[in-house]
Amino acid sequence: MRVFQIGAAGGVGRRLAGLLSERGDEVTGMHRSPAQADTIRATGATPVSGDLISDTVEELADRLAGHDAVVFSAGAHGTGMDKTTLIDGKGLEKAAAAAEAAGVRRFVLVSVFPDALRGDGASEGFEHYVKVKKGADVHLTGTGLDWLIVRPGTLLDGPGTGQVTAGPAVEYGEVPRDDVAAFIDAALHEPALSRVIVELTSGGTPVAEAVARLAA
Repeated sequence: MRVFQIGAAGGVGRRLAGLLSERGDEVTGMHRSPAQADTIRATGATPVSGDLISDTVEELADRLAGHDAVVFSAGAHGTGMDKTTLIDGKGLEKAAAAAEAAGVRRFVLVSVFPDALRGDGASEGFEHYVKVKKGADVHLTGTGLDWLIVRPGTLLDGPGTGQVTAGPAVEYGEVPRDDVAAFIDAALHEPALSRVIVELTSGGTPVAEAVARLAA
């Protein structure tokens, strides 16, 4: 499979790029900062420069052409509400339009768990982030793409367990980035898991089994 990653240098993105490369997939990782190229290259993926804010749909479509799937895990990462709107929101819309124009049907979006950090006095910026991410989910579900939306719980940097809880609606919890990447890796290679929203936390079900159950 030829996979194009938007956000390939991020915490989930670089882990996913490594897993895909290990299984023999051809991975292209888009990055904005030149410093991120080496991070992407170290995973076995091929770095390509791009900018969700300034690039046109046509420019993005040219990069996506010839790939089998797109994984969107890019984000503003707390750089301001304006950047959140432009990257997490408008950037997703631009990427989805580019995928349609390039004929790349499979599109996986890493979103956010609806209950993330609720009750902890979340900042105005975080509330804006959640609102923008929900809008991006809604936009993607309205496209003709073969989409999959993954909503992980609070992300952890510790080692993964290889076991998750996954479903259309699960109790809020935490999940290692390792396990999010493993889930997306497996889900990308399960064509029957399509046009669904999956909430994801740590749990007791092996990742492959969780994907198979959802696809059944």
